[in-house]
Amino acid sequence: MAITQDFYELLGVPRSASEDELKRAYRRLARELHPDANPGDAESEARFKQVTVAYETLRDPERRRRYDLFGPDAVRGTGAGAAAGGEAFGFAGGLGDLFDAFFNQGFATNGPRGARRQGADAEIVLQIGLAEAVFGTRHDVTLKVPVTCATCGGSGAREGTSATTCPDCRGSGQIQRVRQSILGQMMTATQCGRCSGLGKVVSSPCPGCRGEGRRLEDRTLTVEIPPGVDDGATLRIVGAGAAALRGGTPGDLYVHLRVEADSRFERSGTDLVTTLHLSVAQAALGTEVELDTLDGPYLLPVPAGVQTGRVLKIAGHGVPRLRGGRRGDLLVNVFVDTPVKLSKEEDELLRKLAALRGEQVQPAEPGLLSRLRSAFG
Repeated sequence: MAITQDFYELLGVPRSASEDELKRAYRRLARELHPDANPGDAESEARFKQVTVAYETLRDPERRRRYDLFGPDAVRGTGAGAAAGGEAFGFAGGLGDLFDAFFNQGFATNGPRGARRQGADAEIVLQIGLAEAVFGTRHDVTLKVPVTCATCGGSGAREGTSATTCPDCRGSGQIQRVRQSILGQMMTATQCGRCSGLGKVVSSPCPGCRGEGRRLEDRTLTVEIPPGVDDGATLRIVGAGAAALRGGTPGDLYVHLRVEADSRFERSGTDLVTTLHLSVAQAALGTEVELDTLDGPYLLPVPAGVQTGRVLKIAGHGVPRLRGGRRGDLLVNVFVDTPVKLSKEEDELLRKLAALRGEQVQPAEPGLLSRLRSAFG
């Protein structure tokens, strides 16, 4: 099956799409195009096979890298040419197994699979300061999530008892039926209603969790924030989410970071940017200024004759790269402040300076007595 359309276009995602974005796009298209949803529609069936090839190529990092570099020819022979049959990407049972792997329901072809229960993921937003983002920090966070029941250890059964095999599904967690489709004989599977897909039933539930194996509690944990994180970054803490029903795998915790604005510095990649205000005399003659940095006070030499817009660089006082390496720089934007209100002595000095340099300036305004004499003289 030759595919001429770009794989990313087939799935309707950008080339920068994450694994989750690819999966969501494929699920949507698969539901829409699957032959069982479009009986007798050869065009939909062909497109379904194409998006399957595209997804299975892009979901694998190595295949995706080769595709991005060399196009479809680079991945033929490693799955793209055989995807219509389902075997090239590890789904020996065909399209049924492919859908079962995605949706944990229906289209199953290889017999009982049992439940694949996992706790829900949890999310929190954590505010940190700029210095904490630059140098890294630790934050204790408290969230209310289902945790494993301490009374029954997550089994859901009362002390002295245990869960037994479900008589309806015989421990598989699914009720299976064989039916015919345009693709041939297929076995469909639905979740067992008696055991909720767990394959086990609890006849004598634990009083602490009412048979769920978990209960809602406040949990406090320490979040390690690495140096160099940026606003909008998300940290994933595996297994710190909600406990699963009766002993499954716990979900993950996603910590979304928000870096508070700093009145002194702005961030530009791994560099920090600040503004230094100088007087005319300091800019003309040069000076040394004690500058406040995230690393503490820094004595910055300012060369004579510096102009507004000049950028002075303090190397290594910026943000570290997230995965290690040297820090960025602190960039100091110079702004020369022109005095607005001058005393008589300052005015006279500046006029003398202008005269020495041969510069034309506005004439001095006459005093009040001089203006009265001019008016009545």
